Amino acid sequence: MRAKLFGYGGAGLLLLAVSVVVSLSIGSAGLSVGDVWGILLHRIPGMDPASGRWSEGEIAIVTQVRLSRVLLAVLVGGCLSLAGAGFQGVLRNPLADPYTLGVASGSSVGAAFLILFGLQAVAGLWTIPVVAFLTGIATLFGVLWLSRSQGGGRQLETLVLSGVIVQSFFGAFVSLMVSMSQGVVNQIMFWLMGSLAMRSWEHVYMLVPFLAIGLPLLFAYSQPLNQLILGEGHAAHMGVEVERTKLVVLIGSTLLTAAAVSVSGVIGFVGLVVPHLVRLLTGPDYRLIIPLSAIGGGIFVLWADTLARTALSPKELPLGVVTALIGAPFFAYFLRLRKREGRAADGVV
Repeated sequence: MRAKLFGYGGAGLLLLAVSVVVSLSIGSAGLSVGDVWGILLHRIPGMDPASGRWSEGEIAIVTQVRLSRVLLAVLVGGCLSLAGAGFQGVLRNPLADPYTLGVASGSSVGAAFLILFGLQAVAGLWTIPVVAFLTGIATLFGVLWLSRSQGGGRQLETLVLSGVIVQSFFGAFVSLMVSMSQGVVNQIMFWLMGSLAMRSWEHVYMLVPFLAIGLPLLFAYSQPLNQLILGEGHAAHMGVEVERTKLVVLIGSTLLTAAAVSVSGVIGFVGLVVPHLVRLLTGPDYRLIIPLSAIGGGIFVLWADTLARTALSPKELPLGVVTALIGAPFFAYFLRLRKREGRAADGVV
């Protein structure tokens, strides 16, 4: 397993590094690749290839706008993909992710409420993440309660349907707040469509501890998640503390979702697409799925954001639109594939 982890992880990190280099070099400011990297080298002490060659505006574009946005895209993608892998593992449901479960929408309700009433700075930069987490965790337990059958189990279709219901309800609630707002309507719409525009280094610094804590936390539970694949009874027989595992992974995944949503708004399907692609590539071992999902999510959102800001330059597409255009067909395909597998298992042609 270690050989696979180092092999796949090394390849993923290399691809991520190349993606960062290429994305940093793409933009509408008319700066060449040499200019971009010359400016970055210019900011490193002792490495000044051409001092005074660039204006303060060009330096600000690269160091304050592009670099922070690229790193933020990697962090947001890593958080959402990790959350998706966690939800899928603990719920044993391949269609579970922060978007389809309604957790992302629930988190956005808290953010929109704060913006509507001008309360987003009560506790500084951490106000929105804290409230987004509280509304997100409430949404998660609401979905789980709705999907619970009389026998205590959960059908795949029921869980997805419960997520859609809750997501629709909160979507309507946010739309109501938009209709009530006046001067802050654009800020609330930001959360509905998802974007990394107008974000800064302070948001990068805010997300770093969430990912730095969330990744090792979920990785520590990767082996119990492997045991849960065969059922809770089997996992308990193998010594897994099932309820504790479920609680920690669900809360950790919700916290990662809330942190990402508080910065970028609702970005759908990242937590669904990336863990599935990783699973198809490496197999069902969560010791590989969890770290590789973090890397793959960063790559996915980075390229989606690069496309969002350059496809119709100088206009910018909402990031959530780009991820939905990619993720929705994938979701439909996988749902149809699951349906076919179910028919085959029942002997239906």
